[in-house]
Order: sequence, then C-alpha cells, then structure tokens
Amino acid sequence: MFEGVLPALITPFTKDDTINRTGLIKNIEFAENGKVTGVVVCGTTGESATLSKAEHMEVIDIAVECANVPVVAGTGSNNTAEAVELTKHAEEAGASGALVISPYYNKPNKAGLISHFRTIAEAVEIPIVLYNVPSRTGQDIPLEVITELAKIDNIVGIKEASGSIDKASQIIENTMDEDFMVTSGDDGLTLPMMSIGGCGVISVVANIVPDRMSRLVNAFNEGDTTTARQLHYEIAPLIRALFTETNPVPIKCAMDLVGLNAGHLRPPLAPISTENDKLLVNCLKGLGCLQ
Repeated sequence: MFEGVLPALITPFTKDDTINRTGLIKNIEFAENGKVTGVVVCGTTGESATLSKAEHMEVIDIAVECANVPVVAGTGSNNTAEAVELTKHAEEAGASGALVISPYYNKPNKAGLISHFRTIAEAVEIPIVLYNVPSRTGQDIPLEVITELAKIDNIVGIKEASGSIDKASQIIENTMDEDFMVTSGDDGLTLPMMSIGGCGVISVVANIVPDRMSRLVNAFNEGDTTTARQLHYEIAPLIRALFTETNPVPIKCAMDLVGLNAGHLRPPLAPISTENDKLLVNCLKGLGCLQ
C-alpha cells in the first residue's frame, strides 16, 4: 500500500476556520483521478501542528470514510502517549497505516527513539511508516536506529526526507533482509531515490499534478526511464517553486490558484510573498494548469 504515489494532502479550512469536509473529499477525489496509490492525511503538509486532537481525528475519519485508496494517517507527536492515542484512533477508524514522525523538539537519544517507536508499534496492529525529516524535527534518525526498528514486524518502511541519497542508500542496504520499504519524502528526489531501490514518494506536488507524478513513477517501474526522466524535468520547476517558502504555504496558494480546495493557512503560517506567488503562477501556466 505504500508503493507508488501518495499525496501528502493539505487540510482545507472554511472561512470559519473549521475543517472543510466537502473540500477535503473533493481533493481526495481529484488525487484519485490522478491515479495515486494512496493518500496521506495529517502530515506536515496537512498542518498537523495546528490541528487540535479532535480535528486530527476528524480529518482521519473523513478520509477513511470517503477514499477509495488506502489512507495513511499521520499520527506522530513528541509525546509518546499522544502518538499512541492518535495511532490507535487511526487503526480504529480504519486507516490502512500510520505515518509516524520522529519526536520533534525533545531530541531523544538512540534508546529513546527506539523506545518511542516500539511503544507505538506494540500498541497497534496496523503497519507503521517512520518519518525522518530533520529539517522539521531538528534531529536526523540515526541509521542504526532505523536498522533496529526495521526488525519490528509492523514497522514496514520509512519516509526518508533528509535530502540525502546516500542516507537512503544506506537504509536500503542495511534493511535488505527485512520486509522494509524506503519511500521518498522529497518530490525532487523521487526519480533518483527509485533508481537505488526506493518504492515511490509521499508527495506534496501530487496535490496539484497527481497524474504527472503517477506517470513518472509508473514509467520508471515499467522500465521506461526516458519518460520518467522527461516527467521529472517537466515538473521540477513547480517542485522548486513549492518549496520557496515553508510547506504548505506555496502548495495551498497553488491549489487556490487552480481552483482546488485549500483555504487559509493557520497562524503562525502567513500567506506567500508576492514574488513567489508570481513564480507559482508562471510554473502552473507552464504546465497548462492555468490559462
């Protein structure tokens, strides 16, 4: 279920700052029409840091209820007990798996990291994907910790977003004897990561061009590296534009521009700058997403 393209969905808000249920459902339908293999909710792109616990659970419930593809729920926290609670809820709601970020701010040692993830894994039966994104957490999960966690039956993979192909390569090398998958957490590294054994991408850009990212991954899996490379360079300018500012600021702006459901950003995030807004417009026009 974690192979291929899984958009890391934004969380759309109403003008009253509540979860836009209809908008979320329409965004999922749009992604599914782009032939994605699953969807991820309540991750970094979904503004999980500013969702209340009740809202977090609400988004998971909506996605599981309406999606026709597997739903992976972001359930991480820097509080182990809260991460367990959220992951249990995801399992009870019917999510196909959980994406669990490493504890941010706390910066636990190796023993603490292993204990944190093991405690969550032992509390549920659904598959768990680790999430390594040191730019957000302030800590790169050490290779030896990932190698140890890969031995746990229901820890089945990692979203690797350190930006290091070498790190991804070492993870794949060290877990070859385990049933463990490495998926890209950086859109721009999807193709190079798949070339060394990665299984796909948990994608920001797939919120807006799910079809192109799906075609890229499918082309590579079918041995058509020429098409995969062509699509990589075709969407590369948009990927760069989507990370000119903190995610999900640009992707929410881009979705609004093309008429998808996004809504406002929750503070402390602020709207995109005029300069980067213009850059997004040009990239979207270049892809035919805007007239």
